[in-house]
Amino acid sequence: MNYDKIFSQALGKLKSEGRYRVFADISRRRGDFPYAIHHTDGVEREIVVWCSNDYLGMGQNPEVIEAMEQALENCGAGSGGTRNISGTTHYHVQLEEELASLHGKEAALLFTSGYISNEATLSTLAKLLPGAALVSDALNHASIIAGIRQGGGRKEIFRHNDVAHLESILRGLDLDQPKIVAFESVYSMDGDIAPINDICDIARKYKAMTYIDEVHAVGMYGKSGGGVSERDGAAARIDVIEGTLAKAFGIMGGYITGSPQLIDVVRSYAPGFIFTTSLPPVLAAGALASVRHLKKNNALREKLQERAAKMKRMLLDAGLPVMPSQSHIVPVLVGAADLCKRISDELLYDHQVYVQPINYPTVPRGTERLRFTPNPLHTDAMMEQLVVALDKVWTKHQLNRAA
Repeated sequence: MNYDKIFSQALGKLKSEGRYRVFADISRRRGDFPYAIHHTDGVEREIVVWCSNDYLGMGQNPEVIEAMEQALENCGAGSGGTRNISGTTHYHVQLEEELASLHGKEAALLFTSGYISNEATLSTLAKLLPGAALVSDALNHASIIAGIRQGGGRKEIFRHNDVAHLESILRGLDLDQPKIVAFESVYSMDGDIAPINDICDIARKYKAMTYIDEVHAVGMYGKSGGGVSERDGAAARIDVIEGTLAKAFGIMGGYITGSPQLIDVVRSYAPGFIFTTSLPPVLAAGALASVRHLKKNNALREKLQERAAKMKRMLLDAGLPVMPSQSHIVPVLVGAADLCKRISDELLYDHQVYVQPINYPTVPRGTERLRFTPNPLHTDAMMEQLVVALDKVWTKHQLNRAA
């Protein structure tokens, strides 16, 4: 058996479809975000990063860095083990308390990533609830899909943000059957937002639990950064609010918040939590400082929305195919995987614009796109340079000027 040949054929398929991923070798510079250095062929070139999920630049925030430096000095590098053995520090306890408070819940639980928090929680709940049905939005993240699959129970999929279709599915289930409706607040590829209160109305009517993924909204929406559920006054209506520390909070890790009983049962039963080394104290300390900073700093959230709105206007004025978006995410349609990758490369090498191509399976075939994430640190001059670069590339390839 020639194993490497099989692997090479699989990779060749990706390359022939233009979907093979190449990682850009970049170095972020402390205090200079969104500028970075691109390393290629022994040459270092300054670029502007337009695709970072560090949506508010908190990975460069002085308070966050100071907190991490202090924790490193106090505690050293690693956590020492899983939470059950020796990996629970005071930073972990404080951070969970802060996250529970952020979402108006009684308890929270930290994970090593947002992916793991979804996968571990949903699979555990599905196994613990007898005969449970999990009802999932059609565009939910891969981690939600993985958790539902691992749970092994009944799964149903409702059309994206279609409340009427959700109700028709729930109506067909036994009223007393355990049910979980899983959905996101901000969908990261299209930038649209779920009708959270409408979903909660339907879920309550049919006695279903609600599970919301707020990873692309925490820190950026709501008076305190609690996400769209806080902004829309719906947080108290949701049973599980899941989030990440790796996007707007600028660090790493994931979490869930909910009732003490729910959090404790996941803590006690989820293999993805029990058997994983905990976040290093330095990361927990940085995340704690970031959450606290953003709870009281609404100016960053306002600036983010202003930057995103201005960028959308500028791209539309230039005739570029901006896809409809209700959020801070700015997707620009290309429509072919190989072309999307080629455009991304040209922007990087010819115009010092770093934006990654988004191809299948992340998005459906034919909707390949560039996904821009302007943040409060992107200046008007940077936006003007970006529009000029995109206009040149679009003209060169004679691409569509309408989404």
